[in-house]
Amino acid sequence: MVNETTIWNYLEEVPDPEVPVLSVIDLGIVRAVKVLSETEVEVTITPTYSGCPAMNYIEKNILEVLHEKGIETVRFHTVLSPAWTTDWMSEAGKEKLLAYGIAPPVNEADKLILFGDAPVVKCPQCGSENTKMLSQFGSTACKALYQCNDCLEPFDYFKCLR
Repeated sequence: MVNETTIWNYLEEVPDPEVPVLSVIDLGIVRAVKVLSETEVEVTITPTYSGCPAMNYIEKNILEVLHEKGIETVRFHTVLSPAWTTDWMSEAGKEKLLAYGIAPPVNEADKLILFGDAPVVKCPQCGSENTKMLSQFGSTACKALYQCNDCLEPFDYFKCLR
């Protein structure tokens, strides 16, 4: 018997294309699941930003996983409001980011442009808060490039978006 919990568990197997250690559930882009019948579900998703080019790829991956599980029809409902924020990321997802070497979003929006202060971000390698931002943009637009002043390792920081 397929129920919403089963579908949520299946969706844990769908990786984010940019950070494959995260699932779409960890990322918080799946907002709701509705089971319409044993073989038909509706998945409500919110992109991390409007026009995100990865959404088509994510939908394709969701379809593949759910088809493998016997769900024949998947309807997607995209919701843009409220806009996605990093607050929707799961704590497990933030821990996975850290273990992967990417500093998870700190609980502080970046005010660098307004006040010239970059957020204090812990180094994912040694845990030091003695770090500095090297660039507003890391390996993707949603990340900034930091360097630890203690262990000297560069690292990506997943920006806090609110």
